[in-house]
Amino acid sequence: MALHVVLVEPEIPWNTGNVGRTCVAAGATLHLVGPLGFSLSERRLKRAGMDYWPKLSLARHENLGAFLAALPGAARLLAFSAQGERTLWQAPLQDGDYLLFGSESRGLGRAALAACGRGVYRIPMRPHARSLNLSTSVAVVLYEALRRGQKA
Repeated sequence: MALHVVLVEPEIPWNTGNVGRTCVAAGATLHLVGPLGFSLSERRLKRAGMDYWPKLSLARHENLGAFLAALPGAARLLAFSAQGERTLWQAPLQDGDYLLFGSESRGLGRAALAACGRGVYRIPMRPHARSLNLSTSVAVVLYEALRRGQKA
C-alpha cells in the first residue's frame, strides 16, 4: 500500500522524528505542512528518527494551501481528530490515502477539517482519555490501514 501521512503544523520534533521512523517502517510517505514548530535540522528530530530519517520519503509544504494545491486530482483525504463523529473502525482506508493529523496542542484546524469533508474520524478510546500522543495516533491509524490492505 502506498499511504501518505500528513502532519499539519507539528510542534514537537521528537514526535515528528518518531512518525518519520514509523513511515519508513510502513513504507509511507510523510508530508510536513508548515509552519513547523521546529527546524528540520533539529537534533531531537534526528535523534528520534534515528538512522531511518535519510531513508524517509518526505514532502515539505509551506502551508495547508500549498499542500492542498499539490494533491493529485483523485486524492482522498481522511482526517483523524478528537472531533470525528465516526471511529477509525468506520474509516474507508485504502491504498493511496492521505491521512491527516494535527498539531500536538491544537489538533486540526477548521480549514483542514473542511478539506476532508465528511472524512473525519477519531481513534476510539475511553471517555476520560482526552487524546493519544501524535506519534502513537499515526502508528495506530497507519498500521490499521496496512492491516486492511493485506491480501488474505
